[in-house]
Amino acid sequence: MRLDVITLFPDLFSGFLSESILAKAIGRKQLEIQLHNPRLWTEDKHGRVDDRPYGGGPGMVLATQPIIECVEAVQKMDSRPGRLLLLTPAGQRLTQTRIEKLAQDQRLILICGRYEGFDQRIIDILQPDELSIGDFVLNGGEVAAMVVIEAVMRLIPGVLGDDASAREDSFSQEDRGLEFPQYTRPASYRGRDVPDVLLSGNHAAIEQWRKEQSRQRTEARRTTEM
Repeated sequence: MRLDVITLFPDLFSGFLSESILAKAIGRKQLEIQLHNPRLWTEDKHGRVDDRPYGGGPGMVLATQPIIECVEAVQKMDSRPGRLLLLTPAGQRLTQTRIEKLAQDQRLILICGRYEGFDQRIIDILQPDELSIGDFVLNGGEVAAMVVIEAVMRLIPGVLGDDASAREDSFSQEDRGLEFPQYTRPASYRGRDVPDVLLSGNHAAIEQWRKEQSRQRTEARRTTEM
């Protein structure tokens, strides 16, 4: 899979892309990630990519020309058509179901917002899928893009080493519930013991316990909108 990230701050990704499982996936060519700065496409002599909003108001708005022409140029950099994803608080909520669908694509192009957002004509012309990682506001879409990259990466066969790990994560199971509590050695620590059922060797009982713990945790921590 190839992921192209369109960002005004590509250096924010340097540490993220060079560590842990993601770096190994890139090294094994299971994943290709390219960064593109729209400033390289702006026609403004001062290198600007934003301007004041019509109608007044605080902040600046990302302008049409550099963003659209950057995206169009990036699309042509690979024969595979890229699904456009625009990271914005106004987008549809990102869920594991959406991540699973995105992981089936061969190429994604993630467009990171900044400042007060995008000129609406960028959305009207490019027709991207608008995604939000939650009902809160960040300084830009870069962190949200990292969330998408990491979530999608986990579903690429072979990246985790044990594909069952991704299947058994929270929200990846049929009931879409939160993951059950996990324990490891020692069996007792500061007066807190691992539940007896996990030490019993009874796999059917363990499975039933995990399902019940997942159900209880989900009911306690998530609203009915899940």
